[in-house]
Amino acid sequence: MTKSAFNLQPEILEDDITKLVPLQESDFDALYQVASDPLIWEQHPIKDRYKIEIFRPFFDAAINSKSSFLILDKQTNEIVGNTRYYDYNPEKSSIAIGFTFIGRKFWGGLYNKSNKKLLIDYAFQHVDSVLFHIGTDNIRSQKAVSKLGAINIGEVNSIGNIPVNLPHFEYELKVENYKL
Repeated sequence: MTKSAFNLQPEILEDDITKLVPLQESDFDALYQVASDPLIWEQHPIKDRYKIEIFRPFFDAAINSKSSFLILDKQTNEIVGNTRYYDYNPEKSSIAIGFTFIGRKFWGGLYNKSNKKLLIDYAFQHVDSVLFHIGTDNIRSQKAVSKLGAINIGEVNSIGNIPVNLPHFEYELKVENYKL
């Protein structure tokens, strides 16, 4: 499949609910205010990411990826959370979406669905497959990507070339299975 060049961090992706803008170093304090809630991380493999000394490397990796986004409420510009693309593989025509977290104030609403739809719709302009890597204990996220039409294709112990300390499932979403 011939696709156009894939800019992993477009200037803005938005709909009526959320706006995704490239993450900047100046966003650290405001994003950490959202991330400092321990309950956000209770089902994530790194459960103490609410601590500033654990969050800082996560944030730095997001900045260095040059594919990370601040999730904003479209109406209020309030910070909802953070997400990013990673593991772009042009040969396999795939990209992963993840490292996402959303403040509890925005749980159970349309925010996660909105930001995933923006990222997936944009990705499918450039690739045939979107991957999600989810900790084996993170049932909430597993259910969420399954609702999109993603299929669990197995367990992985590394994401890209990076080993993970806990096993993750890899879910694959093909355009023909996409349900959003």
